[in-house]
Amino acid sequence: MSQNKNLAALSEAGVSVWLDDLSRDLIRSGALQDEIDTHSIVGVTTNPAIFQNSISKSASYADQVKELAASGADVDAAITAITTDDVRAACDVLQPVFVDSDGHDGRVSIEVDPRLANKTDETVAQAIELWKIVDRPNLFIKIPATKAGLPAITRVIAEGISVNVTLIFSVERYREVMDAYLDGLDAALRNGHDASKIESVASFFVSRVDSEIDKRLDAIGTPEALELRGKAGLANARLAYAAYREVFETETRFPDLQAHGALPQRALWASTGTKNADYPDTLYVSELVAPNTVNTVPVKTLEAYADHGWVNADSIIGQAKASQEVFDALTRVGVDLADVFELLETEGVGKFEDAWNDLLGATQTQLDAARG
Repeated sequence: MSQNKNLAALSEAGVSVWLDDLSRDLIRSGALQDEIDTHSIVGVTTNPAIFQNSISKSASYADQVKELAASGADVDAAITAITTDDVRAACDVLQPVFVDSDGHDGRVSIEVDPRLANKTDETVAQAIELWKIVDRPNLFIKIPATKAGLPAITRVIAEGISVNVTLIFSVERYREVMDAYLDGLDAALRNGHDASKIESVASFFVSRVDSEIDKRLDAIGTPEALELRGKAGLANARLAYAAYREVFETETRFPDLQAHGALPQRALWASTGTKNADYPDTLYVSELVAPNTVNTVPVKTLEAYADHGWVNADSIIGQAKASQEVFDALTRVGVDLADVFELLETEGVGKFEDAWNDLLGATQTQLDAARG
């Protein structure tokens, strides 16, 4: 099979294309392998909403639910078993990619219970538990970039576990995430771990920033405010990449770790499906192209990019000054950026927790039905 030319060009520009979706049907049908073979997919991300959608809408889990019910498993144990089985199977499908990329790609992410987002010790404990249960080297444990999540990131990295940091909205928080990663590498080396085996990505959310800021710009309503619609998400991501380059290419701390085999924590663009129909449907893919980055692409956006996506090789590098000017203009027209980012983090955690609670309810219903 040949790769789609648009997605192949994106990969050649240095962007690792990861699928933002997973289900048992996707694995068993061979569709995931097809995406690898034809759409340059080299990784998979999951989140509570994806699992809730997959498990509640497919009959593929019925037999396992019956087995779990017969064994007396409670709902939390059932969900752990179901989700880790799917992730392990996806890791196995992506194992050749993992090997071919020297561990750089071929990764699958699973998130800690979102109800633990503000609990450091519990997050660390579950991250270690999930790492052991899945038992695959090409696993990422997703930890949210909340204040409680930051020390958890450091402690989990210190255990030699690869981490996907999720729900990052501001450059300020992103800098804290990078510091937490570097602190974790320091500790991992002290603990005797091989730093070259520890990978990490930082998932920087894009479209949600535009959705919230556009709403505020519409409320302000001035010509100056309306002119800024659709510009904040890209500007924010571009400033994040500039911060990434400072930390991993310019500042003095990382080279010492790199000398011991440590790898940069790649910037990952998340929430890249456009939510405003007025914007191009591949906007947050085509306009976020830079070396050593990841884009987690929803199925609908992946199909759109395969059909008509483009690569703007000048979309990030060299855009920091212009991006800062966008942020300065947003402040001048009255957008409280600190409030935007705080709200988005709170809402992000809340949405994942709501999805998890829905999954708990649906699974409990299935367990009860299986027990008669």
